[in-house]
Amino acid sequence: MVRPSGPPAQLSESARPSKHREHPSKSPKRRREGKRLQRRGDGHEQLLSETERRRLPSQHEHSDLPGSASDTAENSPKRRAHFLHGPYPATHFGPKACILPNPTSVMHIQDPASQRLTWNKPPVNVLVIRKIRDESLVGPFKELCRFLVEEKQMMVYVERRVADDASLSMDETFGSIRNQLCTFREGYDDISDCVDLIICLGGDGTLLYASSLFQGSVPPVMAFHLGSLGFLTPFKFESYKTEVAKVFEGNAAITLRSRLKVKVVKDMLQRTGQESYGREPQQQEHNGLPHGHTSSEAGKVTLQLQVLNEVVVDRGPSSYLSNVDLYLDGRLITSVQGDGVIVSTPTGSTAYAAAAGASMIHPNVPAIMVTPICPHSLSFRPIVVPAGVELMITLSPDARNTAWVSFDGRKRQEIQHGDCIKITTSCYPVPSICCHDLVYDWFESLAQCLHWNVRKRQARLHAFKVKVLIELIL
Repeated sequence: MVRPSGPPAQLSESARPSKHREHPSKSPKRRREGKRLQRRGDGHEQLLSETERRRLPSQHEHSDLPGSASDTAENSPKRRAHFLHGPYPATHFGPKACILPNPTSVMHIQDPASQRLTWNKPPVNVLVIRKIRDESLVGPFKELCRFLVEEKQMMVYVERRVADDASLSMDETFGSIRNQLCTFREGYDDISDCVDLIICLGGDGTLLYASSLFQGSVPPVMAFHLGSLGFLTPFKFESYKTEVAKVFEGNAAITLRSRLKVKVVKDMLQRTGQESYGREPQQQEHNGLPHGHTSSEAGKVTLQLQVLNEVVVDRGPSSYLSNVDLYLDGRLITSVQGDGVIVSTPTGSTAYAAAAGASMIHPNVPAIMVTPICPHSLSFRPIVVPAGVELMITLSPDARNTAWVSFDGRKRQEIQHGDCIKITTSCYPVPSICCHDLVYDWFESLAQCLHWNVRKRQARLHAFKVKVLIELIL
């Protein structure tokens, strides 16, 4: 009797030898098919055995043996460790192919319809952000604060310059509410651990400002359209009581708007050279919290921010064209010569990038957009790269002048030779609450802000008016 080549533990139930399989009455053709199925079962069991050994650390009951295939794969320099949006580690393709598990992949793409808001505990602290220097928002601001304090018994946080507004201090009827407001100052007071919900009154700039206040985890944001633009503000203030009550109850659709983690490194290339820029400092850092440190190998990180819309590198006040080099995961992709380059999120695709000729991308698409600003080479078109890759922008060696960089239109600073800007996807998105759902809200904002089908709507309205007039005459 011929024994199988593999050990018995690796055989599946269908591949184990039995009296029925070894019956001499079988034809040679059927015996060959049985051996082929047996070999296929051996390979399948070996694949499952390898997958079991390569599970995540949290799935192991005991640690793997040193020198195993899992350790070799994890220590390989070709393995990436900062993909934020990737397939689930246990994904298989066909009978034998699978993706090599990555223990550091803590996020994966999920069904957008499953993105629903829930509360572990009832919300208590609400941050209200109002557009500054707009007197038309004083009335809605008073109504909302009175509703949250008196009817909902919430603790309301506002910026100090908003509470000190003359129009509020002179209103005696609002004095009792104003005395119960908690105030803070940007850059001085940390409210990241105090706020449960953010409510914005204004345009898209109010949501960008709310994002800048939270460099780590961001509370859910509810934005009311009371400004000039409405790409990010789906709610109407006329029904604010009903909408706020629904959010407090939970089970609302949310859009996870990805942000960019940006680091400005000074004197990096002067110390290490361009070919070794990718070595990260040995010091452990927190993803998202602004801080700086000095390393003899990687220069000095002078600024680290979370950006919701875009990072813009331009030529500044110089009359010369800017000339910057664009790296993607350590490899030089191209040199951008022109007025500058825009690195944006899908949320920022409807902002400066859209004006520069880029496509508009839904916020749930995991991607990073690179858009040139008036490039000298007309063949350089906007490109989209996967979320999680690391981009680096530096001045070209033959650049005649320096460049300037801004982050969501703020904190503008100069970039000189030897400096670099590192950009990747942040681990802290902005959960934006939807009015209806994440697909309808996005297309509705495009139709309203970009005036889609305006002529058709006007024609239908005109035809309706004519019809009504004819009926009245007859």
